[in-house]
Amino acid sequence: AIISWIAAQPWCDGNVGMMGISWGGFNALQIAALQPPALKAVVAASATDDRFADDIHHMGGCLLGDTLSWASVMFSYNSLPPDPACVGKAWRSMWLQRLEGSGLWLEKWLRHQRRDEYWRHGSICENYGAIKCPVFAVSGWADGYSNAIFRMLAKLDVPRKGLIGPWSHRYPHFGEPGPAIGFLQELVRWWDHWLKGIDAGIMNEPMLRVWMQESVPPTTSYVERPGRWVGEPIWPSAKVEEIEYDLAPGRLMLATSPIATREIDNGETVSIQSPLTVGLFGGKWCSYAAGPDLAHDQRQEDGGALVFESEALTAPLEVLGAPELSIVVESSRPIAMVAARLSDVRPNGEATRVTYGLLNLTHRNGNAEPSQLEPGKPYRVRLKLNEIAQVIPVGHRIRISLSTSYWPLAWPPPEPVRLTFHLKPSQFRLPVRRPRPGEDETLHPFGEPEGAAPPPTTMIDPEHHSWTVHRDLASDNSVLHVVDDRGTVRFEDIDLTVKTRADEWYRSRGDDFRSVNGETCWERSLSRADWSIKTITRTHLTSSATDFHVRADIDAYETDAFGERRVFSRSWNCKIPRDHI
Repeated sequence: AIISWIAAQPWCDGNVGMMGISWGGFNALQIAALQPPALKAVVAASATDDRFADDIHHMGGCLLGDTLSWASVMFSYNSLPPDPACVGKAWRSMWLQRLEGSGLWLEKWLRHQRRDEYWRHGSICENYGAIKCPVFAVSGWADGYSNAIFRMLAKLDVPRKGLIGPWSHRYPHFGEPGPAIGFLQELVRWWDHWLKGIDAGIMNEPMLRVWMQESVPPTTSYVERPGRWVGEPIWPSAKVEEIEYDLAPGRLMLATSPIATREIDNGETVSIQSPLTVGLFGGKWCSYAAGPDLAHDQRQEDGGALVFESEALTAPLEVLGAPELSIVVESSRPIAMVAARLSDVRPNGEATRVTYGLLNLTHRNGNAEPSQLEPGKPYRVRLKLNEIAQVIPVGHRIRISLSTSYWPLAWPPPEPVRLTFHLKPSQFRLPVRRPRPGEDETLHPFGEPEGAAPPPTTMIDPEHHSWTVHRDLASDNSVLHVVDDRGTVRFEDIDLTVKTRADEWYRSRGDDFRSVNGETCWERSLSRADWSIKTITRTHLTSSATDFHVRADIDAYETDAFGERRVFSRSWNCKIPRDHI
């Protein structure tokens, strides 16, 4: 209806484009699938085509820690009032109505632990053919949504382009880690072509443009990622080849025979039961500000994992695409998961995580109808790691690490699990792109980042961001404490002071799977000289072998001539059955 209204206005020639980032990008794709006649093209940045398998909720059928984290963000956002400067005296009644009705999103999300209609609705992967207009899909390697670019380029049957830089969950002209690019200039070229019929040359360039990242030491944030732009005229690319590696105890070796000829047998096996602390250095599923939430040195994690490592490379490898494990595995329990990490191991032993993947083994045959494992029975499964573009230099080694948990990036299984891997019928595949200097060096250069000046602000209290791991060796307690303190900022043009702080705690004790819990607390305040409000939201997620338990509280305060008083309070206490998670 909105697009039809725009197209009918005297200032519109009838051609409309739609774009957005994150939810805005989801919406652009979803509206395109509804085929409004006036919508001629869309741009979707940091968005997904699959709301179940590749969003903040689940990965490989595993429940992501970002589900709790992002639900808590929205629990807090939804607690804020409308601005009295915009709505007048009705702000208070509107605020109370909002506080009463915004709901606890975490509870709703947890009631859908498999791919059901709740997730299929809004997932354009259910019918790529519904999209009839051109699509420009954009993301970054530090973002959570880069995999969707590759799927949409492969599956959509419309003119399309993909762009992936080193960035986190931000538009490319704000891109961190850098380098940022002149993304607005690229948008003008896109809209000129599809809305105005002006040939700006953008559709003569490669379908896929990605930042091929160079090797870097491991740390939780980067100002810039060294690398270069490369392009592929079409995706999937016939010019990306797979190198196959066999798994042997502690080693990755170039494959000697096709995996299809190998039977599951009682040959050489290795097993692992990982401690719950594997994952404390794994960072977030989605980096919203490019640190300090990226993965740290993987040597901290690999003591609790099975490690397979290649010899030092005698020639550089340029990985482009999704590495994949084909493994034969048996479990000691009916519900289990496996986490796989690919690391670039430097000559001094530092290990930088390049990419990773998760698989809930009960989802081995799909996400719609999970089924429990038969303990002791071997299963052949495929575990696809996240897409990546990465150079691994001469002298470095490739390392695959396998663990039975990856907390708090993903919620662990109901009880400790030992996984046994059959090595002979297992294999690791690495997609490799041969450098093409004649093509890569002649790509259209991006301009410098441009954008409107931000509104004038005064920073009253500084920002503070930290990720701290606490290990109490006496009690065997482990805690990851995340601080996201945005400080106190005054927006001068609207006379508004805003304060925001979040704390998150992810805890476990030894190998007690009942001890796993996540807790969040958000505090937000808005104030002017004659007006001040504050909200505090808390969420606590725990689990037993059979259920999730959610406790949540919201408190809202108003300050007037008589001081601060609480005007609203509500608590939730929910029990939700675990469904093969």
